[in-house]
Amino acid sequence: MRIVSINHQGRQQVGRLSADGRQVELFDTDGARGALPLIEAAARGGALPALLGNVAFADVTLQSPLPLPRRNLFCVGRNYHAHAKELRDSVFQDHQAEGWPIVFTKVPETVVGPHADVWLPTSVSTQIDYEAELALVIGRGGRNIARADAMSHLFGCTIINDVTARDVQMRHSQWDLGKSFDTFCPMGPWISTADEFDAADTRVRCWVNGELRQDARTSDLIFDIPTLIETCSRGITLHPGDVIATGTSAGVGMGMRPPRWLKHGDVVRIEIDGLGMIENRFVDDPREAAA
Repeated sequence: MRIVSINHQGRQQVGRLSADGRQVELFDTDGARGALPLIEAAARGGALPALLGNVAFADVTLQSPLPLPRRNLFCVGRNYHAHAKELRDSVFQDHQAEGWPIVFTKVPETVVGPHADVWLPTSVSTQIDYEAELALVIGRGGRNIARADAMSHLFGCTIINDVTARDVQMRHSQWDLGKSFDTFCPMGPWISTADEFDAADTRVRCWVNGELRQDARTSDLIFDIPTLIETCSRGITLHPGDVIATGTSAGVGMGMRPPRWLKHGDVVRIEIDGLGMIENRFVDDPREAAA
């Protein structure tokens, strides 16, 4: 099942995409929180809400499937072998994952839709980078989840772009500030439920202005999906709807020589086989121009 959050005729609604992708079957539930009420109901063992009817997919505007996550997103750094290698001689050479994943967070307000503009905070940063990532959505919550049981806690998967202000990231010992600017987490196009999508070995690609920059498979993850769920739940209760971004692959702008930063008008497209596509235009923050 592919769960979508949409705007249709000015109204926020949530539904499921038909098998042929042409219709959205609408659920009888508040659409303001996207898929979250459905995830919570499933975690309680409840049934999906009743269906209200269909609208044509061509007539809707896709929103993030979780427009406002319940709390900060869990994000994993340097989790592909090739990406760790490309940054080995960078300023992040001391940030090595030695037996444990590197985990940081992004605030909920970073999340925008799969085709929304991303705002470049030009007064604060001149080194904006992209990171194509598979993201996990927790279904059944839990604490100290064993690796062997982890996949039973997975509701589904979506795509995010873990947009990063590298210069801000480098100023601080923690990464959260450089990761958490408004609009810095495009998400979508939907959540594919775990029964329909195998995240263990799928292809993740990213283009900037049509140029392929990232191309990897999730089988190259240093810490696999069960390990990430186990790690993030150690002493911390995970809740239905929590998001864990699994890390990005080689090919980020920072890893190039010289680095290639995003600028006004750039378009970043991310595709994950079997999951879909998001595409976002990067523009100077309009609030700064108006100030």
